Amino acid sequence: MSIQYRINEPIDVQQFYDLLVNSTLGERRPIDDRECLEGMIANSNLTVSAWDSGKLIGLARSMTDFNYACYLSDLAVDQSYQEGGIGKQLQILTQGQLNHRCKLILISAPTANEYYEKIGFTNNPRCWVLERTSEIYT
Repeated sequence: MSIQYRINEPIDVQQFYDLLVNSTLGERRPIDDRECLEGMIANSNLTVSAWDSGKLIGLARSMTDFNYACYLSDLAVDQSYQEGGIGKQLQILTQGQLNHRCKLILISAPTANEYYEKIGFTNNPRCWVLERTSEIYT
């Protein structure tokens, strides 16, 4: 198995969809909304992808200013490739694209908390979420 890693390689919506479904991340993403998936890919300004013989098998999808903060919105690895270090390598390569002061920030699935702690992330309980169906109080 020869995995190739690519920075900002074009990814089409079907490849993204397939990876989300095959990685279990699809359980927490709007996979039935193709327009939303297209926007998620089109509006990310940093992607690091992993490929095996032309098949997308891993993706770190981020939005960043490259200097202060990088929000790692999706980290997905095809289940049949998990536990081989691909996710870790995607994060290492993502961090390598950033200024030395830039923080890598993510929201973890509850089942992945131990993984992120094990590879060096610190937990920050100060995350706040405003659902799209909610409005800011006036």
